[in-house]
Formats: sequence, structure tokens, C-alpha cells
Amino acid sequence: MTRVLLTGFEPFDGATRNPSWEAVRLVAADAPDGLEVTPLRLSCVFGQAVDELRAAVRATDPELVVCVGQAHGRPDISVERIAVNIDDARIPDNAGRRPVDEPVVAGGPAAYFATLPVKACVAAVREAGVPASLSHSAGTFVCNHVFYALMHLIAVERPTTRGGFVHLPSLPEQVLEQPVPSLPTASAAHGLRALLACAAGRSIDVHTFEGTIH
Repeated sequence: MTRVLLTGFEPFDGATRNPSWEAVRLVAADAPDGLEVTPLRLSCVFGQAVDELRAAVRATDPELVVCVGQAHGRPDISVERIAVNIDDARIPDNAGRRPVDEPVVAGGPAAYFATLPVKACVAAVREAGVPASLSHSAGTFVCNHVFYALMHLIAVERPTTRGGFVHLPSLPEQVLEQPVPSLPTASAAHGLRALLACAAGRSIDVHTFEGTIH
């Protein structure tokens, strides 16, 4: 059994639900064969979320860590490729914190790449019938904050652990009055299962075109 730590976030910015946690709960309740999935709901708070993640990593000793967040406006499951060492919050977090131009880790590298086979994961989600893409920006809010902190933890303390970050679209009920893409929880969970199975089953990525021009 491959030990997997799968995290989602609590609601933020006035919402009552977060698609990341809703999907993570479904995946943990019906995990892919061969995977022992531990779910964790992170606070949407700078610093605190990282403390919660670190504690869970110590407690579960995972071989694979996949953190999941919400990206309002995105049309598909976005597999993140790179985390950057900056916090620059457009809105306050759930504790009212709003860092501007601050490093996630003082003195840390400018960026880290995910250690998942990101392009293979995108392909696996698509093969499962769920829209997916490779993303080159996880933003500068708490999602990127957690993503960077995870990869720094792996680089410094856990070189045999692999990790990465995935963004989900909003829930259908969150965009009823807006022309914004959404994804039902069951579809998001189905895509995440395919992604986890792929990430656990291979370490070498595929060589395909997933770049951007802008």
C-alpha cells in the first residue's frame, strides 16, 4: 500500500464550502486500489496551514503528498508545475492576514518544481473523462504558500517523499449567477483518483506538449 496524504482547504472569502475539501473527502472514502489515503483539511491561513501540514506529514509518514485547492474561474483540474517563494495576498486569509511581497521561506530558493509526473497526471485525468490541464502558476495566496512549503519540506527533510499541488474549479452552486466554469464534486473526485493512481504508479513523466505561449 502506498501511503498518501491528501489535503483540501476549509472555505474562505465568505464561502460555505470549498470544492477541494469536498472532493478530498470523497476520494478518501473510496480510494484507488493500492493506496492508503489520509485526508486532511487545512486552514486557509498563512503559516497555520503549513504547521498543520507539517504535523500531518510527521504523523502519517506519507510516500506521496498531494495538496488540493480551489481556483475560481478555471475550467478544469489544474495540475500545478511550480511553486514560487512569495506571499502576495489579494484578499485577507481567514485570520485577516494579508502579506504583501513576503517570502514563504526566508532565504529559500525562488521556486520549486512539483515532484509528481505532472504531464502524465494531466493525461490520466483526461483519460478518466475529466477536463484537465498543466498550470504554470499556483497564484500567490495560501495555495501557493502551502505548495511551496511542502516542496521545501520535501527538499530539506524528506527526499524520498514526492509531492505536488492541484487546483479544482468552483462548485456549480458557487457560480449560479456568474458565467464562470465549474465542476461537480463527483467529477472532481473521479479525476483526483485517476491522478493519484498515476502519481503513485510512476515517477518519470511523459514528454508531451503542455506549454503556454503567454
